[in-house]
Amino acid sequence: MKRVLSLTVVCLLLLTSIFFVASCGEKESDTELSFTFEVVHLDGTEKTFEVKTYKTILADALTEKGYISGYQSQYGLTVETVDGETLDWEESGAYWALYINGEYAMTGVSSTNVEDGATYTFKAEKM
Repeated sequence: MKRVLSLTVVCLLLLTSIFFVASCGEKESDTELSFTFEVVHLDGTEKTFEVKTYKTILADALTEKGYISGYQSQYGLTVETVDGETLDWEESGAYWALYINGEYAMTGVSSTNVEDGATYTFKAEKM
């Protein structure tokens, strides 16, 4: 009887852990969110997109639409390509800077929550 009870507790803990890990993935909003996405390329050209999404994390919303890509690091998504332009810090000293409502972002794209009506800008900057 003790063995059956112990096995049941272990199974419940395992199922709870699986549910917790599964729920930590991409999160979606119950309502559609809309924001402005601006891109300033290295040559100074600018593009503006109106984005509608149910994603609540900026990285998820922009990768889903195909506007950005990069690779996952311990800090989240490291953005290499925006609107088809790839920047290589090691090669050129250029990188994609994220601005939120005109202010340099204090969070990365993977930890930035999408706010309805906000403006997010990726600007190519060179050191």
